[in-house]
Amino acid sequence: MKNIFLIIVVLLFAATSCKTKSAETKAATSVNDTAAKKEAPIATELELTDDQIKAIGLQTGSMEQRNLKSTLKVNGKLTLPPQNQAQVSILLGGIVKTIDVTEGTFVKQGQTLATIVNNEVIQLQQEYLENKSQLIYLQAEFKRQTELQEDRINATKTLQQVQNELSTAQAKQKGLQTKLQLQGINASGISTANFTNRIRVTAPISGFVHHINLTMGKFADANTILFDIVDNRFLHLDLTLFEKDIAKVKVGDKIMFTDANDISHVHPATIFALNKSFEDNQQAIIAHAKIEERTETLLPGMYVEARIQIDNYKANALPNDAVVSNGDEHYIYIETKKNHYQQIAVKTGVSDMGFIEILPLEEIAANAKVVTKGAYYLLSQLTKGSGEE
Repeated sequence: MKNIFLIIVVLLFAATSCKTKSAETKAATSVNDTAAKKEAPIATELELTDDQIKAIGLQTGSMEQRNLKSTLKVNGKLTLPPQNQAQVSILLGGIVKTIDVTEGTFVKQGQTLATIVNNEVIQLQQEYLENKSQLIYLQAEFKRQTELQEDRINATKTLQQVQNELSTAQAKQKGLQTKLQLQGINASGISTANFTNRIRVTAPISGFVHHINLTMGKFADANTILFDIVDNRFLHLDLTLFEKDIAKVKVGDKIMFTDANDISHVHPATIFALNKSFEDNQQAIIAHAKIEERTETLLPGMYVEARIQIDNYKANALPNDAVVSNGDEHYIYIETKKNHYQQIAVKTGVSDMGFIEILPLEEIAANAKVVTKGAYYLLSQLTKGSGEE
């Protein structure tokens, strides 16, 4: 009986010892696995296929030098000088015979916009030819009377009378010629064989046809606006500058602005004039700025948000979409070779006008190709890989 008891004790001791060793082995394995995970390097590079790049619309650009700190924020709108917009009308009414342009088309100064039929212009041409014939006769008669006066054959009164009639005819001829020109008719080409009853409506300036107030066969009234023409090539900014900021701004200051419909596209401009009196009902003046690029997306009347650069401070900057965040860390992605991208940690500074200041934590080549669109996709690919470990 005593021997049986000893055997049971020995077996229990052996079982407890094996269980303890197994737990220790398992714990050691767990610690080793955790250490291995901590020591595993975090991926900072990845490669994309051409299809992936196309699908996400990935784009690259370069680091830019921008003034994001020392700028003055102002609002305004796009305007056209009076000499670069026109409203076209006619002096004599008539029936619309042709319309030769459409809205939105570009026309040159003097180009025919439409033709109007009016029989009154036939009377003008008739008077012009009759007066022209009378003028030829009076010029010959004046020459003859002058020769007779030199020989003291005729009376001085007769010469003076012919001279008066000649002057009157010359003035009338000039007046008729001007009237015909205003109707778009070249007086020098008029003859009894080519009278016309058509009036050419022509463009007074070059520009885009904005509005047409005509239909075929309609009677176009005199002095009614038939066409609106605008020359958007001469668009400029009218910016509201309040009293407290007037002393900060001068002619020649550079401007960056965006329109309300496309805040991602920044346009350059330069101040060329400052008004010298306050606007009605507000303590502010208008600053006029010339746009330094041509674009068809800018139209008269658009409201804009602008930044006037009041000193020469410059900072490295990228579009906001180029910088992505993971917790408190910020990253950009640089193309190292075709379809290969490397994650670079950076700090960020001031953000304005769709751009953000970049403070590199390591040197970045000046000509580096930085991902400006699609950076979030690259971040998700890298964090996805680390999350699956």
